Amino acid sequence: MASVDECRQALRDLADRLDRNAETVRERVDLDRTLACRITDLDTAFHGRIADGRLVEMTDGDDPKAKIALSTSSDDLVALVRGELDVTRAVASHRVSIKASPFDLMKLRKLL
Repeated sequence: MASVDECRQALRDLADRLDRNAETVRERVDLDRTLACRITDLDTAFHGRIADGRLVEMTDGDDPKAKIALSTSSDDLVALVRGELDVTRAVASHRVSIKASPFDLMKLRKLL
């Protein structure tokens, strides 16, 4: 099981990757939504915003009103960010749950 710090670092790594791709993605994806990332096996969460192709304002704690909510285990979050776990397969196998509008899901897919 990954630690809270490892999950926090994984989200920072994801934010860095999205920052590097933001210029090209911004032209294709207009998405400004709140995001909650819930780590089920650690009973912890993080929240922030996706804006202009970037993951910003990530901080500890949940946001029950987030427009996009991702729930997964600590190990699966780390594996997703490292590219060791395919997000489509993870959702299909119920290892990852993403709650969002269908429109937001399509835009989110373009970011990842």
